[in-house]
Amino acid sequence: MKRWMTFGWTAALCLTACLQSAMSFADEYYEVRTIVLGEKGDAAAIDQYLEKALIPALERQNIGPVGVFAPKENSETKAGSVFVIIPFTELGQVETSRAALAKDSEYQNAAADYLGRDAKSPPYSRISSELLTAMDCWPKTVVPDGTLENDERVYELRLYESANERLGDLKVEMFNAGEVPIFLDSGIQPIFIGQALVGPQMPSLTYLTVYKNEAAREKAWDAFRAHPDWKVLSKNPRYGGTVSRIDKFVLSAKPYSQM
Repeated sequence: MKRWMTFGWTAALCLTACLQSAMSFADEYYEVRTIVLGEKGDAAAIDQYLEKALIPALERQNIGPVGVFAPKENSETKAGSVFVIIPFTELGQVETSRAALAKDSEYQNAAADYLGRDAKSPPYSRISSELLTAMDCWPKTVVPDGTLENDERVYELRLYESANERLGDLKVEMFNAGEVPIFLDSGIQPIFIGQALVGPQMPSLTYLTVYKNEAAREKAWDAFRAHPDWKVLSKNPRYGGTVSRIDKFVLSAKPYSQM
């Protein structure tokens, strides 16, 4: 009996190790955290928490760069949310980072006012997150040189939903098959691109792009739609119907954002 129990535990441990290995092949993983302020949200308290507590604590864990964004004024993007992008080099960091925060006295002190609020005075309405895995076409976060020095820069966060898993995987294949070079040729600069592992809008992929200003963003997308390679790729019947919905957010970076 003991021998069979030992075998069973050994098999279980081996299976766990194999699963962890299989799930840890990507170069990066991303949490896209959307903080919905709601009617009584306290944007200043959230900024204080992110800038003074969370981001420095993540830096101590060698996690970053962390991006923090808000809807750009006068854009079609719905206001009232803060978008936080956290890159991880390993899937296990998603869990170990939370444990590290709990043991980080500097973080706990800096976050005391934010974390100490009671149920009657929450700083936000709700947080929604998705966890992404980096795609072959853009395996690591890229923040181009000079980006943070440009106060006129504009970002666009897009989420592409697909009707089912097969079509979602085909949209990923479409990106990997040549969509990103067309982006770059058109002036669309990716920061990250990832396929959702967990999230409220699966199956989907999400990506963040940056432009030197709003005029450059509009010009880049006009160039993309007119690009001859896109006209060929978009008419490939293999990729027909791969996107059932697009959520688009035009954003500006918070002053303390690292993206």
